[in-house]
Amino acid sequence: MKFLSHFSFTKHQRSGIFLLLILIFSMQSAYYLIDFSSEEFGDNTKEIALFQAEVDSLRIAKLEASKPVIFPFNPNYITDFKGYTLGMSNAEIDRLHAFRETKKWVNSAKDFQKVTKVSDSLLDEISPYFKFPEWVTNPKPKTNYTNNYSNNLKPKTFAQKQDLNTATTAQLKRVYGIGEKLSERIVAYRTKYGDFIADVQLQEVYGLSPEVLERVLNDFTVKSSKPITKININDATIDQLVTIKYIDYEIAHNIIEQRTLREGFKSLDELSKVKGFPTKKSEIIKLYLSID
Repeated sequence: MKFLSHFSFTKHQRSGIFLLLILIFSMQSAYYLIDFSSEEFGDNTKEIALFQAEVDSLRIAKLEASKPVIFPFNPNYITDFKGYTLGMSNAEIDRLHAFRETKKWVNSAKDFQKVTKVSDSLLDEISPYFKFPEWVTNPKPKTNYTNNYSNNLKPKTFAQKQDLNTATTAQLKRVYGIGEKLSERIVAYRTKYGDFIADVQLQEVYGLSPEVLERVLNDFTVKSSKPITKININDATIDQLVTIKYIDYEIAHNIIEQRTLREGFKSLDELSKVKGFPTKKSEIIKLYLSID
């Protein structure tokens, strides 16, 4: 048997192999002998540093722009969210809310720090945005002419006073402090609710200060009024109670609940114990109630 050699090549194959070897040798020599470096890829550290600085400045500017803008505000009305955005702690916000629940007001940056106990640095940062009412920042000097005028009033008897339910706007304007608008409001209130039942209802007219109210009642009083049917508080239903001004369904429900617990009210003053009862308007409400 005759075996063929695996290394037998023709003339053309030997020429191709020889050419391939020369090409490989040439490429390896070129890799080691030729310098492929270029000035374009040289040291550009300065350019990179400048580019990085520009990127950082843009990033900082974007962060500054994303910060919430603080507009002037009254610190007495800071909410939980507002306090958080200003940098206040929960304890500082709670102190402010507890102070405001006592019906007191913060009228200066010093008062604000005293109540909340915020740090000096935070106070310096946010106090320039504090905006207090004009009467706090620029109080007007008080004059004594009103008190002097009231002190000079000579009390009139019931017979000397005019009937508040028949008074005209012209007659009302004769009272010091009553102008066109206030006189019209008094008459409009009387028309809307069908005469005044008692002098205390005059307090309901918007814009009447205590001093002006005193002067009006020195010249006018309720002498005649339309008869009203009072509601017995111990028999009234919810639907009857809600017909009275300042009593809504919730308060009416609480009145009946309290009435049941007490086995009936002994006095109208006991209404002050009812949950949600508008005690500041109790004198008005009592005008429409009776107790048996």
